[in-house]
Amino acid sequence: MNYLKKMLVMALVVFIASCTTTYKAKVYFDKNSDVDTQPYKTFAWLTDARIIASPEDFNPVMKLRVDKEIEQAFISQGYQLIADANEADFTISYTVGSREQIKISHYPLSYRGGFGWGRGYYGAMFGPMVSSNSEVRQYTEGKLAIDVFDVKSHQPAWHGWATKRMTSKDKEMPSSVIKDVVKEVVSQFH
Repeated sequence: MNYLKKMLVMALVVFIASCTTTYKAKVYFDKNSDVDTQPYKTFAWLTDARIIASPEDFNPVMKLRVDKEIEQAFISQGYQLIADANEADFTISYTVGSREQIKISHYPLSYRGGFGWGRGYYGAMFGPMVSSNSEVRQYTEGKLAIDVFDVKSHQPAWHGWATKRMTSKDKEMPSSVIKDVVKEVVSQFH
């Protein structure tokens, strides 16, 4: 009985920990080694639309938030925003998207072992018997990618992106998530 209590307590701890888990954004970047970004001081948007390709269901209010946060992130890095893209050192643009993901987990349900007398009807069992359970979870993964283009050479200079598992809290308070993710991505640009 003591073993059963320990297992129940462990299962409860794991369950509570999984409920309070926050999913951090995973941030990556790729830099064009043929383009020197060190002398950059000014930037502009690549196009007036600012986004390269807008998804069909992209909320226009959300777009304004993303535009603002990207501008602010580059300004806080010490770059100056100017209106004329031809006069800037580099131009920026971005893409956003989301997709549904499925995660399948397998875990043992119980471990049993014992000895029995006889076979068949008496249920003899020699050695452990393991049963398992599977759990399927569906979730939304969001992605934001920011692109930097060198104005003089017309070459892509840098590509940074983040993916994040979206929680219900993220959907309720998108402004803080946008700000944090954009800041993390832009901080990788040098």
